Amino acid sequence: MTVSSSLDRNCPLLKLAPLEAVLFDIDGTLCDTDPLHFDAFREMLQEIGFNGGVPIDEEFFVKNIAGRHNEDIASILFPDDHERGVKFLDDKEAMFRRIVKEKIEPVKGLHKLTKWIEDRGLKRAAVTNAPRENAELMISLLGLSDFFQALILGSDCEHAKPFPDPYLKALEILNVSKEHTCVFEDSVSGIKAGVAAGLPTVGLTTRNPAELLMEAKPALLIKDYEDAKLWTVLDELDKTTPVKTGAE
Repeated sequence: MTVSSSLDRNCPLLKLAPLEAVLFDIDGTLCDTDPLHFDAFREMLQEIGFNGGVPIDEEFFVKNIAGRHNEDIASILFPDDHERGVKFLDDKEAMFRRIVKEKIEPVKGLHKLTKWIEDRGLKRAAVTNAPRENAELMISLLGLSDFFQALILGSDCEHAKPFPDPYLKALEILNVSKEHTCVFEDSVSGIKAGVAAGLPTVGLTTRNPAELLMEAKPALLIKDYEDAKLWTVLDELDKTTPVKTGAE
């Protein structure tokens, strides 16, 4: 097929062939969990009288919380008492884990994409700023424990996202080249990390506004994993990324 006229022929994703690996963020990228995080922050911050007891809104959440590592969030929310901030975040994550077990939903088309990746024998890793307990729980609830070959945490790196360290570590662990690896992210922080690592990064407009995500310079923006723009790219890459057949 020819490249769709709606897709830039200079799109960096088209230069990845042959594709070797795919790296995924988790929150908001594998599953639409931002509303759950927002509700937990909103309720718990109001309980302690944060912002004079006025509930935070989504604009505040996107600007100060979404996609950030908890150490950074603690410094933003509690600049004068970091220890209190860390304790607050621990309690908030425990609340999130209770909620997510009943409400987790994969981003539309996720399992179609993971099958495409598996069928082609591509390497894959989850790269996240989330705490390990959260990350492993969400991956398990989504049925992807056997899909991912590695889990890289921001807390295991010198710097978490938006720095490139977690994605650079993923390349090292999977032993793949940045010239043949792409990233899926949903936040400005995450997209910046992927781009800084030299990786073409696909942004998902799961919750964050497209105009905000574009500031981080993603290679492509999609609504979800059924977006025709994504499959136009994958169809092109298929020409040099053969489907695996039989035993490896």
